[in-house]
Amino acid sequence: MSIIDDLFKLQDIKYRDFQSKLIPNVPIDYFIGIRTPDLRKYAKELYKSGNYELFLKDLPHKYFDENQLHAFIISEIKDYDKCIEYINEFLPYVDNWATCDQMSPKIFKKNRDKLIDEIYKWIKSKETYTIRFGICALMQYYLDDDFKVDYLDIISKIKSNEYYVNMMRAWFYATALAKQYYATIKYIENNKLDKWTHNRTIQKAIESYRVTDEHKEYLKSLKIKD
Repeated sequence: MSIIDDLFKLQDIKYRDFQSKLIPNVPIDYFIGIRTPDLRKYAKELYKSGNYELFLKDLPHKYFDENQLHAFIISEIKDYDKCIEYINEFLPYVDNWATCDQMSPKIFKKNRDKLIDEIYKWIKSKETYTIRFGICALMQYYLDDDFKVDYLDIISKIKSNEYYVNMMRAWFYATALAKQYYATIKYIENNKLDKWTHNRTIQKAIESYRVTDEHKEYLKSLKIKD
């Protein structure tokens, strides 16, 4: 029985119709319609069985759900170097925010000293979701104990017209405002971001439960008006 046959056994047509509306940049025929918990469970089963390497090498995939499965399997890989190899092979084929954001390898946390060099490479890419993946990794692993002000500067210098890049930039700064407020607020006060990312950062920070009410009120005053 092939992996694709297994995936269609998990199909939920109503969920497919709902899911396709959340990712409008791809056609509905691209979706099989599998709920995320079921895909994650199947990914873990494949990883434990060891019968996944041919699937990871068989690119590009036809369906969104195959890409999701691919991302979830990569997230299970415990060998850091092998994980990075598979990620770099897969990133050029990632074509939506969900697959990008849900690929979150557990092994990254233990290898932050090496991961940062990969992040620098990803954010210099010309591919929308490779850049987004790099920003997301920087946000997840380098805004706490390993934080450096340089990281704020690096993301501020990314110039893109891509919605999904700039939305992740805004998410990065909103998270930074929650975790490293006094370093990050300077980027808002001094208008170091483009107007759209600046305002969206403020909006996301105001919506965050991790930002204090006092800081939220101040951020509202810094919004760039039309």
